[in-house]
Amino acid sequence: MKEDHHEFLDIVFFTPSEFEKAGGAWPIRIGRNIGKSNYRIGPRTTPYHYLLFVMEGEGTFIQNGQEYPLRPRDAFCLFPHITHEYWTDPEHPLQKIFIAFDGTYATELLSRIGLTPESPYRSSVLTPETASSMRAFMEDVRKPQDHASDLGRLARFLGLFERIARSPAIQNLQPDSTIPWLQKGKEYMELHFAGGITVEGVSAHAGVDRTHFAKQFRKAYGVSPVQYIQQLKTDQARRLLVQTALSLTEVAHSVGYPDLFSFSKAFKKQVGLPPNRYRIAEQNKA
Repeated sequence: MKEDHHEFLDIVFFTPSEFEKAGGAWPIRIGRNIGKSNYRIGPRTTPYHYLLFVMEGEGTFIQNGQEYPLRPRDAFCLFPHITHEYWTDPEHPLQKIFIAFDGTYATELLSRIGLTPESPYRSSVLTPETASSMRAFMEDVRKPQDHASDLGRLARFLGLFERIARSPAIQNLQPDSTIPWLQKGKEYMELHFAGGITVEGVSAHAGVDRTHFAKQFRKAYGVSPVQYIQQLKTDQARRLLVQTALSLTEVAHSVGYPDLFSFSKAFKKQVGLPPNRYRIAEQNKA
């Protein structure tokens, strides 16, 4: 483990393949640390999702203005672009194991183990089997002679979440994605996001009241139905801009926008670049 002024840190970085990034979620890094008595992180934000488990020690975690105690076996999550901070009890330094990941469905993946931007903390989640699985994951990808494949990483990564979901502390907290009508509405959005659908139309298709659908969808997936439709449009627009020679107006129409202006405005808000500059930047990477 490498030492710095406030911790001992062991971390393994991944370089996700195009195949991994085409999926719903993929790992970026995995690691563990031993905090010193002055260990403190933040206030700051992260561009990724971080799932952290307390192995030993005690501390405090703050996110979205809410404060949570950290104890052995607790889990907490850092959500992208949300200010957080956490620190150790000097008398009982924190030791953690963690994994960072990204992807369109990263938030949904976390919701399956009971973690959302509104509820980023769960107590008594870590099991010895999960901790052992994470350590084995680290060691497997650390060995260059084994040439860990993208399929292997994804299998390890998703298997880790499946293992966590079996924890007794999680089984009673499964998200409402198991509600048939909620899944039905989500699948409808994924099929018809470019067809000018509305939340009213989606909820009607699912057979429930619009307000109830929107509330339960956000609870299960961490985003509103409107935000989810926007994500789907943006993701498809990214693919079309990079993989096709369609004009910007043709891309706009392909993902459900009536004109180039509204598409450009929405795309820049989501991505940080207007679509023409995004296309050029991606082409320059090739």
